[in-house]
Amino acid sequence: MSEETHLGLRLAALTLGAVIIQIAVVSQFTVFGVNADITPLVVGSAGLLTGPVAGSIVGFSMGLLIDMLLVQTLGVSALVYTLIGFGAGRLRELRAPQATFTPLGLGAAATAVATIGYSLLEFLLGVDAPVSFLLVRQILATIILNTLISLPVYAGVRRWLRPALPEDPRRRRRRAYTTGGLSPLSRQ
Repeated sequence: MSEETHLGLRLAALTLGAVIIQIAVVSQFTVFGVNADITPLVVGSAGLLTGPVAGSIVGFSMGLLIDMLLVQTLGVSALVYTLIGFGAGRLRELRAPQATFTPLGLGAAATAVATIGYSLLEFLLGVDAPVSFLLVRQILATIILNTLISLPVYAGVRRWLRPALPEDPRRRRRRAYTTGGLSPLSRQ
């Protein structure tokens, strides 16, 4: 089996598993008056670990699956999650995904884009829902809660995808110098 096929199968299993866990388990618990939403965190983590194309595919697939299972307006979550996956993949090209605060910032940003983007798109599509301080409070509480759980979710996604991820030559080179090996500049 090729590396791309192996990664694709792992991403498909991750997408399906995350949606099932979100709907069946995570959405049943309330913290601070809101439910955690691991799906934007999983999409952001997958994009950060695999790049913009795979992140977009995971985001679209997860969003479409959520829209179909929850009988929501078809395509709204898919659009928002595609943007999250692509943005996280682009972040991978700019920042090191193993940096400590990258998953925290990504978790906050992904949740903000997911909650605000979904609310805005539903409002623009004409869905009758009251816009009040309660909605703003719920969005802020969800962002805070998801930021707190973003590190364990990122660690779980990284552990699941690690066997299928290709080795990044930039990381391998950097690691060789930081683990006690001699720098080529120090040889005389």
